[in-house]
Amino acid sequence: MKAILLPRFGDPDVLEFADVPCPEPGPGQVRIRVHAVVVARTKDVALRSGRHPFARAVTLPHVPGTEHAGTVDATGAGVDPGLVGRPVAVSAVLPCGTCRACGRGRDEACPDLRLLGVHRPGGYAQFCVAPAANVVPVPDGVPFPHAAALAANGPVARAQLDAGAVGAGTTVLVLGASGALGSTVAALARFRGARVIATARLGARPDCLADVPAQARLDIDRPDLAEAVLDLTGGWGADCVVDNLGLPRLWPRYQPALAATGRVVVSGALEETPVPVGFRPLYLRNHAIIGVRTGNRADIAGLWADVRAGFRLVPALVSTMPLAQAAAAHRTVEAGRHRGQIVLVP
Repeated sequence: MKAILLPRFGDPDVLEFADVPCPEPGPGQVRIRVHAVVVARTKDVALRSGRHPFARAVTLPHVPGTEHAGTVDATGAGVDPGLVGRPVAVSAVLPCGTCRACGRGRDEACPDLRLLGVHRPGGYAQFCVAPAANVVPVPDGVPFPHAAALAANGPVARAQLDAGAVGAGTTVLVLGASGALGSTVAALARFRGARVIATARLGARPDCLADVPAQARLDIDRPDLAEAVLDLTGGWGADCVVDNLGLPRLWPRYQPALAATGRVVVSGALEETPVPVGFRPLYLRNHAIIGVRTGNRADIAGLWADVRAGFRLVPALVSTMPLAQAAAAHRTVEAGRHRGQIVLVP
């Protein structure tokens, strides 16, 4: 079969479009004919460079690719053969299932968490093998690229909004809302009936938030960001800030606009420099800072229930490229020239 192979760490040009053996599903597994696989900034792009901690878990040569969607092509022992031909979306999260966190239903906190496409071959290929427990039927009317994008970003977005208590009547400030996860957070918050204030670097790319579902769109670099948020909310502020950027310069710009009992939810950081957090506002205004590592199985189930209830991604925020052009897709992500999620199509 054809696949994108990572023979060594380096720039995007190290990726090879090559012939590799087709995998066979083992007990409890299914083989997926891949129709769409996401290009993830950390799990694919940073991993390929060798500069991300995920790279330490990779055995080279390696087929990357985390969340994907396609049709079940074959089943292993103990799996219903009636699944063959079914359209499915595939989660990349592989918890151990036996630790205390997994026993509490908090498998996102599993200390032995593994990832499809990192610890084992992934979906940058015509076929991929995954545990049957990791596949979810794709509802009618959801295209494969959208199913892959939903599988990648939807459970995390749902976990973030739940941690931030975002629902009808609340206001959420989404930093970096033009990206794959940020745009999904904005869309899901709107689906819940929340008011969304989307931010991005509008000075550099004035149209990057044009298709993001939001009641207001602000330049993240404006020095009066907090004042603008307070003005939009009648002085109350944002009930939740979803900050997946973790940039030290941004914290003092938005923290004054966090409402009483407000929550800051984070699932990443672009810089290693610590964010200077003062404790006094935390206790005086009952603020909270919550880290969300990834979505767990309950979040995955909840996301697809939302999809069945009508939640969809904005079509303009899901773009496709041929699998053979994976290197070009990686360069686009590294340059920050895209909006939403890039999906590779074998």
